Amino acid sequence: MLRINTVKIPLLNCHRWLVICGIFLLSSHMLIAQTHSPAYTDGEWFKFRVHYGLVTAGYATLKVEQKTYKQKEVYHVKGFGETTGISRFFFKVEDYYESYIDKYTDLPYKFVRKINEGGHTKDKIIDFDQKNQKAYIFNRKHNKRKTVATAQGVQDMVSAFYYLRNNLDTSSLTPGDETGLTMFFDSENYPFKLRYLGKEVIRTKFGKIRCLKFRPMVESGRVFKEQESLTVWISDDDNKAPIRIKASLAVGSLKVDLDAFKGLKHSFKIVVDN
Repeated sequence: MLRINTVKIPLLNCHRWLVICGIFLLSSHMLIAQTHSPAYTDGEWFKFRVHYGLVTAGYATLKVEQKTYKQKEVYHVKGFGETTGISRFFFKVEDYYESYIDKYTDLPYKFVRKINEGGHTKDKIIDFDQKNQKAYIFNRKHNKRKTVATAQGVQDMVSAFYYLRNNLDTSSLTPGDETGLTMFFDSENYPFKLRYLGKEVIRTKFGKIRCLKFRPMVESGRVFKEQESLTVWISDDDNKAPIRIKASLAVGSLKVDLDAFKGLKHSFKIVVDN
């Protein structure tokens, strides 16, 4: 069985669970050209509820705005995640993520990560030179800079999710398919592997939704209980929206559910029982 390293994830880091969804799913299929209508547009907004066991541990949001960045048309995606209630008392999380994604190539130009996770803080800006395959990292917390070589077509934590939605070819997937990619996180390139499990209709607060189901292969003994303990569902429609994430942790279990949305480019399909 394949074993690969994973990025360490604090127990109640609600927003990173969402962007990890994008990272894992991105590896399913990477197409050379976009041949269909884009999955998202300016004004799209998602809100997610994070459950730790029976407790609501926090909320996370993702918002898309169309802007111009260095004379290029981009989607500026802003993500925010925080713990709430009793979870915040035991483990305070406030995470901010931003990505500037080329409107036509789906590749990121800039990534911002500013986090506070139980007192552990990071504040970094990464500028991507896609042509020369370089990442220019500015650590604002320590006022340090460095340059790291990247893979061709590199994605950041946030842009990966949106690249997936525009380029995932679901028509060619069959259960058991496994593919991978190199993902740039923090200051390093990371490999990820993913297995497609098939289609499933799940119950949500909006009704029954047809989904595509995936399982990444991760290393056990650090965060996860077993090698294959994270499962992700995305809507089986033109939105490719994240609907649910489930994980078995070293202590307890975690579930992330889509809680609210607006500004979807395509109709949101609900299964109606006969």
